[in-house]
Amino acid sequence: MTEMIQVGDRVKIYLDSKFGEKEGWYEGAVFKIDPYSEHRNFYWVKLDEDVQAALGVKHISVFNPKNIKPLA
Repeated sequence: MTEMIQVGDRVKIYLDSKFGEKEGWYEGAVFKIDPYSEHRNFYWVKLDEDVQAALGVKHISVFNPKNIKPLA
């Protein structure tokens, strides 16, 4: 499913239990895609302003394709 994601797309990303109480799904927009291998990419996401305030970060990279989904 991640092969459909392009720069500018609105997405939701999942932060797992490593993020403690901040575990969950968050929204943002892809602003950069860095190729990693033939089948995987790093998706750089600018988080929405409310998410930035809650998490204390502006951008995040997502590598695991299970942790990023396009918004409908």
